[in-house]
Amino acid sequence: MVSNTAARKVFRVCNTVFFILYALLCLIPIIHIVAMSFSASTAVSSGKVTLAPVEPTLKSYEYVLRKSEFWRAFRVSLVRVVLGVGINMLMVILAAFPLSKTKQDFCARTVFVWFFMITMLFSGGMIPSFMIVKYTGLLNSIWALILPGAVPVFNVVLLMNFFKAVPKELEESAFMDGAGYGRILFQIYLPVSLPALATLTVFALVTHWNSWFDGMIYMSDAKNYPMQTYLQSIMVSTNTKLMTKAQGGL
Repeated sequence: MVSNTAARKVFRVCNTVFFILYALLCLIPIIHIVAMSFSASTAVSSGKVTLAPVEPTLKSYEYVLRKSEFWRAFRVSLVRVVLGVGINMLMVILAAFPLSKTKQDFCARTVFVWFFMITMLFSGGMIPSFMIVKYTGLLNSIWALILPGAVPVFNVVLLMNFFKAVPKELEESAFMDGAGYGRILFQIYLPVSLPALATLTVFALVTHWNSWFDGMIYMSDAKNYPMQTYLQSIMVSTNTKLMTKAQGGL
């Protein structure tokens, strides 16, 4: 038991205050964006909006929700999240399970570990990635948003280390009862790894939902934009119009 001394109480108070302030700092940008969304465009462009709406209005939401392009982009994002998260988790599980074994169980483990780690450290860049997507016929399809990132190596490493922590006696007892690797994976490893799987699912979901740059690169037709790419295109066009008006006023 930790003694509840005066120094301990001071530490707990300071720790609580610090994390409250840190949480507020994280929330301030979100509050600012929400305030801008409910403010008039003139107030936003003139920089009057801080943490509260100025000249409150719902015109921004009416403008977006009234367009059929928004709902089309929302549908694309929804399909992307469902397919992308499912494929991500399947690939992560199938890669992490053999890599969590020792060299005695999987003799090529070191080769594959280095293969995955190199992809984390080095990348071919945007142009080679675009050429691969183009010449495999994935441009302007939902698969261009899913397959290039189908195996998130960072998630593989996290799940691999979690699988290593599973007691080996569970696997050995399953082998003695006649179970194979497939049954061990799906009936032993996955049920005891639900916290890790839930975390990685959230990672994959947020990544697919927030991504907009790949949609801008791989989709030449605006009808195939995911929602974040569509909203980004609206922001760019709006900023361009504001700059044009400003230059015309000068």
